[in-house]
Formats: sequence, C-alpha cells, structure tokens
Amino acid sequence: MAADLDIKMDATSLYREEIYTDRRIGTIRAMVPVTTNGDADRTRDTVFVGEAQIMTQMGPLPVTFEIEAASLDKAVAGYAGAAKVAIERTVRELQDLRRESASSLVLPGQGGGSFGPGGMGGAGGLGGGGKIQIP
Repeated sequence: MAADLDIKMDATSLYREEIYTDRRIGTIRAMVPVTTNGDADRTRDTVFVGEAQIMTQMGPLPVTFEIEAASLDKAVAGYAGAAKVAIERTVRELQDLRRESASSLVLPGQGGGSFGPGGMGGAGGLGGGGKIQIP
C-alpha cells in the first residue's frame, strides 16, 4: 500500500513559515517561498494565512484562512475581514452538518434501521460514514 503513495516533496513549491501573533486575537503565518537552498524565491509571492479559534459545544475549533495581501502590514489590516468570512463559512458548514446528521437519524422500529435480533446490524457495529457528528 505504501508503495502506491507518491510522497515526494515538490522542490519547486517550498515555503518557509514565519509566525506572527498579537497574543490576543490570532496568528498570521507568512509562507515565504524559498529555493531548495533556503534562499527567498523572489519569483513567487508570499502567502499569508490567518488562524483563529471558535468555541463550540465540543471545545475550540481551529479556523484557517488565506488573507489576500502583498505585505505583512496589509495582512494584519486584512485579518479581521478574512477571519469574519472564514468563521461565518465554518459556522454555516457546522449547521449544515448538524442538519444532515439530524435528518439521517434512524430510529428502531421506524422501518429504516438494520437493528435485527441479537445485534446492531451488519458486522456487529453501527457502521461509519466518516462524517463528523455534532451533538
């Protein structure tokens, strides 16, 4: 199985991370493009990535988002707007997952379940769909 994976790094897409924080609201990572010897690659733009956390019933949820900016000062100025958009998108996705989870509930005796005598269906488990379930 491991022989099928292409796990080679792309030497033309290397970045150095520089981390900036105000120690209050969030973090900005400057992804500085570099050559294979570690020198700055001036043919590519620096990418700024913001990080924030939102509190959910299940604890803190990290939110990561790209900030369209050409410099660190512009990234700091654009942090709030980009964070707001990313947090709103994340909240919508969580609500969609919650609705999807609630609408897919199957109650025993309602005709849709696979709970038969002596077990919980299939190979002895509830089965998984690989989806995040929000209580």
